[in-house]
Amino acid sequence: MITFFRRIIGSKFGAVFAVIFLGMIAFAFVAGDIEHKSAGGGFSFFGGGPAAKVGHSAITEQDLQSRVQRIFEQQRRERPGLPFAALVEQDGVNQIYDQLVSRLAAVEFAASQGIHVSKRMVDAQIAAIPAFHDAAGKFSQTAFRQFLTGQAINEKQLRDDIAMDITERIIKTPAMLGARLPDGMVLPYASLLLEARQGRIGAIPSAAFVPAKPPSGAQLADFYRSNSARFMLPEQRKLRYVVIDAERFAAAATPSETEISAYYGKNRAAYASRETRSIEQLILPTEAAAKAALGKPLAASAQAAGLSVSTLGALGKSDLARQTSDAIADAAFATPQGGMAGPLRSALGWAVIRVSAIQKTPETTMAQARDKIVDALIAQKQAQLLSDFTAKLEDQSANGATFDEIIKDNGLGTLETPLLVGTGQNVNDPAYQPSADVVALLKAGFDMEADDEPQLAPITPQKRYALVDVSEVVPAAPPPLAKVRTIVEQQYALHEGAVVARTFADALAAKIRKGMPMDQALAEAHLPLPPSQQIGGRRGDLMRDDKRPPAEIALLFAIPKGAVKVMPIGNDRGYFIIQLQQIAQGDAAQVPGLVDQVRGGLKDVVANEYGAQFNRAMERDLGAKRNPDAVARVTQELKRINGGSAAQ
Repeated sequence: MITFFRRIIGSKFGAVFAVIFLGMIAFAFVAGDIEHKSAGGGFSFFGGGPAAKVGHSAITEQDLQSRVQRIFEQQRRERPGLPFAALVEQDGVNQIYDQLVSRLAAVEFAASQGIHVSKRMVDAQIAAIPAFHDAAGKFSQTAFRQFLTGQAINEKQLRDDIAMDITERIIKTPAMLGARLPDGMVLPYASLLLEARQGRIGAIPSAAFVPAKPPSGAQLADFYRSNSARFMLPEQRKLRYVVIDAERFAAAATPSETEISAYYGKNRAAYASRETRSIEQLILPTEAAAKAALGKPLAASAQAAGLSVSTLGALGKSDLARQTSDAIADAAFATPQGGMAGPLRSALGWAVIRVSAIQKTPETTMAQARDKIVDALIAQKQAQLLSDFTAKLEDQSANGATFDEIIKDNGLGTLETPLLVGTGQNVNDPAYQPSADVVALLKAGFDMEADDEPQLAPITPQKRYALVDVSEVVPAAPPPLAKVRTIVEQQYALHEGAVVARTFADALAAKIRKGMPMDQALAEAHLPLPPSQQIGGRRGDLMRDDKRPPAEIALLFAIPKGAVKVMPIGNDRGYFIIQLQQIAQGDAAQVPGLVDQVRGGLKDVVANEYGAQFNRAMERDLGAKRNPDAVARVTQELKRINGGSAAQ
């Protein structure tokens, strides 16, 4: 429910952008978007004018354009067909711009205070990035170099960007700690969660007003051109791949007799005869009480003293000593089964023990252990051979070998998918089901650029991998009209019906505002309209578990009592008429714990605000200058590149 407050305080795009930007941090290290300048300079090698200046550094228009485009492409991979207009409409370009300026201000301020990030800190950050790990999960110079090459950046740019990110966190984190709000500030927000609203909703479906006459060819073509984004097919890719698994090396992994013997000798302690003992233990406060318990059932002695008997089962001598003491372990292994020993000094008092069971495991000979040793050695050797082989493939790719050359050099067989979207669906064959291997390599295949070197993708880590190559890319685009004509005709009819439905809904809403009951207004329309329904609930319940309520319910909590609003259902399906009838206020002071719960949720919001205020203070102190015109030019250029309202 606390998400509600974050939505109130943040912008519409704020939550989405936070995910985008934080998600990009792991890969933003590759950006190198912000270049430090000399005091007399104002431009970077990227070209373009300054979009902002902070201290002795600047952000060019090209810097901003590069970052926005990179974030948009990242999101489009995860949400195929995402139009660039969605980012623009939610003020995404400006928010990315603000983040870049704030980040640069933090770095400049840190430099003015003599705060610097060490090479060791940067090295640790690089080593932790999964993109730089090999098949065994260890940092790989080959993967590191391959990643830099694929992103067209050098190591210095990467290190500079990581250092900037660490510096910003060092500077801003202290300002965001210790945020606490008083009850008087939290109570109104907490009480909002208890507010309940009731109203009625009526639907005016477009289907009730669709034109009887079908559209002409020209009308349909014009509608399709104007609404092509509705029918956009996501980017499709055809992937070539080869699967390499540990079973490939089964024959080469067969151990020799010498290796089996060496393994047995190295692990001889595990095969030696072993004795374990199970004991019952009673800890008493005095030595006299412990002596009195000897020879009696421990349960009876424990009950008389108001204590309990503890049991320790099937432990070797060293393990028993670690859990009790050396003296107790020595006594336990010197006492026959069923016998008692004590009093024995322990950290908690005086112990009396009873040996309840003795388990003896005879020595396992090499012949007896052979099968398990062979299995263990095969698994070890297969894992090592797989790691060596995948490292070899990565080296070949990093050295410029093509997918075909790698396949030929290593005698591998190639598989190929049909054209797929990022989810694994085939738009030309709805019945197609991707294999488990294909599902595992989709992310790698769609994260790559079309001309990237082949990439190694894990299917089952340390057991099964795929070398992936992009063989064909079909950009996101609407299909030919002839292929979707029936759907377009249906959408055209609904669109035309929606125009009439809006006029009709406005007329009914006017009657309801004048006092006519909603059901009466719908009935007098003399059309097959669904009856109105009661809607509403308590705000906190509707937003429980961070779930966003339907738009029509959310509108109920955004209008005054008695108001009547008309809102689109979406996708030209018609319009809702919504009337708010009742509001019941809540008082969080009457609900134990609610104020503290809301305070905890608001803590992060307030902390982020402290961080933002500190950023603005640093910008003022450093004389930061922003250039809104540059942001507008970048936005227009990105609209042109990305096809205006739709991703191409």
